[in-house]
Amino acid sequence: MARLILIPTPIGNLEDITLRSIRILSSAQVIFAEDTRVTKRLLSHLNITNTIFSFHSQNEHRLLDRVIDKIQEVETAVLVSDAGTPGISDPGFLLVRACIEANIPVECLPGPTAFVPALVASGLPCDKFVFEGFLPHKKGRQTRLILLSQESRTIILYESPHRLVKCLGQIVEYFGADRKICVCREISKFFEEFARGTAQEVLAHFQQKEVKGEIVIIVGGNQID
Repeated sequence: MARLILIPTPIGNLEDITLRSIRILSSAQVIFAEDTRVTKRLLSHLNITNTIFSFHSQNEHRLLDRVIDKIQEVETAVLVSDAGTPGISDPGFLLVRACIEANIPVECLPGPTAFVPALVASGLPCDKFVFEGFLPHKKGRQTRLILLSQESRTIILYESPHRLVKCLGQIVEYFGADRKICVCREISKFFEEFARGTAQEVLAHFQQKEVKGEIVIIVGGNQID
């Protein structure tokens, strides 16, 4: 019987992949990948040769029906993103929903997700939190920032390197210069960095350096007396 398995892939260090993930990647009849070049590098590192098809945010709507047909032709199909868990700010949701509607079993293996180590290592409360992902680039951004500024739980944001300073400036503007935050960069990689402090302090830190890599911003909740 056909099934789809979502497999998290390393967000940095290639050793951050489970033995179970390696076994299933080795035995799957087909692998759907966000970027086939990235996935081929990972599979090469693991000495795995397998059939890979492209499935990303630009083609997922157009290819969805064909992908479902392909999954139904095999015993095990796998979906991976470039890094982390598929569906978390990456393609995956549409395919999972379509598989469920087609009565195709769906599994998701545990594994790397950038916001979990960022949250736990931030030093900010992690018993309750809100995962916001990427903020809107233009329309609706100000509205979301105003709404989130009143959130009492810890907030998790994703941001691109070239927009980080702008985003931190907006956090200072809407959340206040003294709001506690932590910017996590290059998690599990050689240049991993956790910049902790007030929003103003962390903004000043990144205004003085070139920023590269994947970014997770952890923002302390609004502590209303």
